[in-house]
Amino acid sequence: MRCRVEAITREDHLAFVTSRPSVSHMQVPSWGEVKPDWRAESLGWFDGDGRLVGTGLVLLRPLPRLRRYLAYLPEGPVIDWAAANLEQWLEPMLAHLKERGAFSVKMGPPVVARRWSSDAVKAAIADPQARRLRDVEATVHEPEALGIADRLRRMGWRQSEPGAEDGFAAGQPRYVFQVPFAGRSLEEIRRGLNQQWRRNIKKAEKAGVKVVQGDYDDLPAFYDLYVETAERDRFIPRPLPYFQRMWTALTAEAPDRMRLYLAHHEGETLAAATMLTVGRHVWYSYGASTSRKREVQPNNAIQWRMMSDAHALGADVYDFRGITDTLEESNHLLGLLRFKAGSGGQAVEYLGEWDYPLNKVLHKALDLYMSRR
Repeated sequence: MRCRVEAITREDHLAFVTSRPSVSHMQVPSWGEVKPDWRAESLGWFDGDGRLVGTGLVLLRPLPRLRRYLAYLPEGPVIDWAAANLEQWLEPMLAHLKERGAFSVKMGPPVVARRWSSDAVKAAIADPQARRLRDVEATVHEPEALGIADRLRRMGWRQSEPGAEDGFAAGQPRYVFQVPFAGRSLEEIRRGLNQQWRRNIKKAEKAGVKVVQGDYDDLPAFYDLYVETAERDRFIPRPLPYFQRMWTALTAEAPDRMRLYLAHHEGETLAAATMLTVGRHVWYSYGASTSRKREVQPNNAIQWRMMSDAHALGADVYDFRGITDTLEESNHLLGLLRFKAGSGGQAVEYLGEWDYPLNKVLHKALDLYMSRR
């Protein structure tokens, strides 16, 4: 079967992704409105009978002074990645995007390659010989992933090289941390937390930490904590309008697509976090906290509230998003990996992001520009 690829309406796009159990929040139509510097287009894959069998949100970024675009499908497209005839899914997409003026295509196949249990992650952190998670023996290997990667290479796709802190590099994270919820009661999930997590949740309850759901008007309170977190953890914060735009776009598409949670203690907001939901996949998206009153454990309290609500929503997966691949004690992100590993979930490696140069000269120029940033 060779698919036909063409632009579709956002209504058809949304109906398709809504019918799937798990689709990235970056592959729903509203995500295009979160990225105003890109032009968004919904793509549809049609089989020989004219049925819609796949979708993709493509973001088009123009080159200055040229009507040529970088085409980006973050954590997508949503197609049958296990298909033996993968070429007949991707080649029509490349032809369509080339016709639209794309000089290079970047995509992130939502294909899992390996998994490490929380015990394996903890052992790797404790092992002075272990430098990177990617070099540690995985608990589970997904056999189809290697075959998909080989087919992509034969087609001319190039895998983006992972960065030193791959969960937090440019583009989307290759390494994430997830807690499986499917078939588990909330009590079973709680028992899966490590002793420190369970102790901290009880401390927060005893200290009187209250976690509440916020709304659009609470985004500035979240943002104040987020800026403080950015300074402490050494990253560049996004501007407040980004989160306001995200809230407006995502909740207009589905009321529970984005939620905001705030942890209060004695009149102070100590922590805040955003949660995104598509189908049965829930993401902890952005987190923020103050250095004050850390002893009352607001971060564990807010995570447990979000995990409890995600379970009530019927989630199969609670996704903590990116983790560092580096296991060295000197890495300032190792503490965050330890925190996420305490949830009793698993580290997950995806196939990463892949590039296809439709115009090799312009693609090489883009690579050179990005390497100098």
